[in-house]
Amino acid sequence: MRCPFCGNTETQVKDSRPAEDHVAIRRRRFCPACGGRFTTYERVQLRDLVVVKKNGRREDFDRDKLARSIRIALQKRPIEIERIEQMISGIVRRLESKGDTDVASDEVGQIVMEALARIDTVAYVRFASVYKNFQEADDFEEFVAELRPIAKGEEP
Repeated sequence: MRCPFCGNTETQVKDSRPAEDHVAIRRRRFCPACGGRFTTYERVQLRDLVVVKKNGRREDFDRDKLARSIRIALQKRPIEIERIEQMISGIVRRLESKGDTDVASDEVGQIVMEALARIDTVAYVRFASVYKNFQEADDFEEFVAELRPIAKGEEP
């Protein structure tokens, strides 16, 4: 593993332990060249996924990009980091288990929205505002109006 500080390829593992509900291995590493310490995570990857954008463009699935967008939606919300990591891992497993390496960006967005709706309604609305490209305050009002009956346990 290359040191992120000096680029040395001879780093040492100092500690390994399960992380994220035993779906990843957390490794504490040390670089003997510069003395830097850093953490890496090792996960099982069932297949290489490709995200197909609305315009037809294709790009490799990036777990970190997914995690960033979810963390932005959950920013300053009372959700534990472990729960967020479990949710992200669950989303990735769900996408990988679909059986196809090509995944539509809409499908990724829908799965994220479902997961956020179960965890935090504020994060759900935040994510939806970007995912559905809200342009005006009315867009928020309409979306929240549709959400209210669901939040109260009523039928829409």
